[in-house]
Amino acid sequence: MSRYSRITGTGSFLPPKRVTNAELATQLAANGIETSDEWIVERTGIRARHFAEPDVGSSELGVHAARRALEAAGRQPSDIDLIIVATSTPDMVFPSTATILQNKLGIAGCPAFDVQAVCSGFVYALTVADAMIRTGTASRALVIGSEVFSRILDWTDRTTCVLFGDGAGAVVLEASDTPGLLASDLHADGKHVEILCVPGGVSGGKVHGNPLLRMDGQAVFKLAVGVLDQAARAVLKKAERTEADIDWLIPHQANIRIMQGTARKLKLPADKLVVTVDQHGNTSAASIPLALDVAVRSGKVRQGDTVMLEGVGGGFTWGAVLLDF
Repeated sequence: MSRYSRITGTGSFLPPKRVTNAELATQLAANGIETSDEWIVERTGIRARHFAEPDVGSSELGVHAARRALEAAGRQPSDIDLIIVATSTPDMVFPSTATILQNKLGIAGCPAFDVQAVCSGFVYALTVADAMIRTGTASRALVIGSEVFSRILDWTDRTTCVLFGDGAGAVVLEASDTPGLLASDLHADGKHVEILCVPGGVSGGKVHGNPLLRMDGQAVFKLAVGVLDQAARAVLKKAERTEADIDWLIPHQANIRIMQGTARKLKLPADKLVVTVDQHGNTSAASIPLALDVAVRSGKVRQGDTVMLEGVGGGFTWGAVLLDF
């Protein structure tokens, strides 16, 4: 009998502090940086985002999302035998955020590790968990995307600091006799490292290089729409499905223009595109599971629906997953 994996529960968590564009513009103006709600909305579609408090890390956001996913799946932490956390903003250099989160859940023994593929991280992590379940290495996995991108933003660069927010999303992925995750397609191309990166590091107890996010927005935009379309079509081909089979497209929530461009290439109507970027901003690896949970809890995504997840991020990394929910 074939062994597959299916999502049985979703969860998400946003830090309580919500900052609108107008509020952010006021804060930036105090530092001599000019922007406005109109400027941000026109270019990105973002209207608000959430920021974590200084003492709250990715593991804390992630554990809240994980508990909600477990509740939705009808599972206890002790039922989990694999934890994968997708994050670019870990609590520490090491150990992994996954092990810290594991301890906060009150469990021990199962493998727990981080995946770092920036905004594509959740798609990467989900693909790894699916492979481990299919081979029998695991049976019930927690796959989490959690970020505190507010910690790595340059608040003097209005082209980037208005884009990002903090948050976490999670799914419980379980072994199944019927297909859930139908196909995945992952890629990376390191020659594009410089268009989106944090070009700094820690050595000898000191920061070397620039520890804040840098992005060439135009270059990212041009690359993103093309590679997302390629990954989406590759996944459909692997799954022997067509664009018409997609009930919901849940892309990485980076920029409404990129998201709409991807939907148009797949000939999908606007009402099949799940959009949360307006309220969350870009939460990197957390954005896809956050949007999925919002869509599930609002009644949009239902059992039996076919869902396309896709992400693109620094590295340059990109990928897509097609699943039956």
